[in-house]
Amino acid sequence: MPAPALRTRLDAMTPTAARPRVAIFGPDPMLSIAIEARGDADDVHVHAAGQGVWVARMTAELGAWPILCCLAGGEPASILRPLLEAMPGELRVVTTAGPSGSYVVDRRGGERRMLAHALRPAPQRHEVDDLVAATSAATLTSSVLVVCNPFPADGLPDDVYETVVGAARAAGVPVVADLSTPRLDHALRSGPDLVKLNDWELAEYVRGPVDGPLALVAARRLLAAGAGAVVVTRAGEPILVAPGDQEPFEIVPPRFPHGHREGCGDSMTGAVAAALARGLPLREALVLGAAAGSGNYLRRGLGTGHRDVVEELAGSMVVRPLADSTPLRTAG
Repeated sequence: MPAPALRTRLDAMTPTAARPRVAIFGPDPMLSIAIEARGDADDVHVHAAGQGVWVARMTAELGAWPILCCLAGGEPASILRPLLEAMPGELRVVTTAGPSGSYVVDRRGGERRMLAHALRPAPQRHEVDDLVAATSAATLTSSVLVVCNPFPADGLPDDVYETVVGAARAAGVPVVADLSTPRLDHALRSGPDLVKLNDWELAEYVRGPVDGPLALVAARRLLAAGAGAVVVTRAGEPILVAPGDQEPFEIVPPRFPHGHREGCGDSMTGAVAAALARGLPLREALVLGAAAGSGNYLRRGLGTGHRDVVEELAGSMVVRPLADSTPLRTAG
C-alpha cells in the first residue's frame, strides 16, 4: 500500500520551535574537488564530503539541527573547515596533527573517475579521546545519535564505537548505527536502536550470502546480537526492514532508470535520524528516509536533496509485508 503522506505531520512543528538536535559521530570529513564539463570549458566544484557530512546535510534539510563531531587537520582543513562551518548546524571539530583526507574526481565524461585520493593518517590517541568526549557531550543534549564509519579505518580503535553508543544508551538517547564490520560488531554490544546497512555490508557481517530470503536470516543475527531494528538497503531491490518484535516488511521506492548512487544511503540515514528526532514512528521515519535516498539518486550532489521533493517522493513509496511475516524476535 502507498505510504501515508508525511508533509502534514512534519509541518505541524511550528517554524519558531527549536529544532531537535541530532549528534553525528562522523570522524572523517573529506575535501572533495570535482571537475565537470560545461560546454567547451570546465567547472571545478569544491565541497566538504564524507559519510558524516552527507548525513548531517540531509538531517538539516529535513528539519533537525545536526551537531557534526569530527576530526580535521593539515592543509586540507584550511579549506575544509570553512566549508563545514557554512553548513547548517554545529561543529565539534578536533584538530589533528595529520592532514584530513581529500580526493579529486573527473566527471567530464559522464562517469565518476578518481584522479587523486589522499587518506588521512592514523589520529593520535589523545585526538581520538577528544573526539569521543566531544561526541558524548553533544549526545547528552540531543534527541538522536548517529554513528558513522571512519575513512580509512586505520588508527581509529573499533572499541570507540562501543564507548560512544554505550554512553548514548545509558543516557536514554536513541542510536542509529550506519556502520560496517568490525565497527558494527562493537556498536552492537551496546545495543543500538537501529542498524542501517547495505546488502554487501550485511554479507560481510555474516560472512556469507544474503540473497533473497537469506537477507532475513542475516537480519535475525543482527537482532540477536543487540540491534533494536535492522534496515537493509539492496540497490535496486526493495528495502528490507526487520523491526524486532514486529512483522518484517519492505519499502519499495519508485524505479528511476538513471541516477547517481553515491550518498543515497547516507541521505537515507540523515532523513531517518531527523524524522526520529522529530518524533515520527519508525515506519514513517524509514519511509521518509527511503524518499531522501531516492531524491539523492536524482541529483549529482552527495547527500543532497530538497525537503519538498523528499516529502513528495515519500507519498510514492510502497510499504508491504514480506512473504515470511513471522516476527523476528519474541518480545521479552
